[in-house]
Amino acid sequence: MNFPKFQRLVEERSGFRTMESPTASGEYFSDSCGDMYNFFLKVGPGAVIDDISYFTTGCGFGTATCSLVVELAKGKTIDEAAAITAGDIEAQLDGYPEKKKDYPERALEALHVALDDYRGKVASGAVADYGAMPRVEAPSAEPAAAAPSGNGQPERVVISLR
Repeated sequence: MNFPKFQRLVEERSGFRTMESPTASGEYFSDSCGDMYNFFLKVGPGAVIDDISYFTTGCGFGTATCSLVVELAKGKTIDEAAAITAGDIEAQLDGYPEKKKDYPERALEALHVALDDYRGKVASGAVADYGAMPRVEAPSAEPAAAAPSGNGQPERVVISLR
């Protein structure tokens, strides 16, 4: 197990927040330990997960696992996110201790409930069918080419990304 990465995930809690007005959400309650996992999704054109966050009452392994799901699912389509496996999550930490092997399945169960919530809302007409809309690619962060100045030297161009 990659303990430094695990420790960083627990300390930073990437994606740990309750999302305002999510497109979909899903909750899973673990009978075995009493942990609750809840994922929130904002879905955009092309059925791409533009934003994803989670809330959990779980321990460090629950928090780290949910943070890994956030990293793996953000920017993917609904179908791509549904294809994330427990093995994909485990690989991010170079494995889990034997007693914690079920954490990826728990987090994925909550993610799948959120994905099903989105699909159900689309089917009922409660939310737009973003899958039918063309996918919007993120703008490129490439700097603009320098234009030559009157003296033949490129002008310095300053771009503000505010």
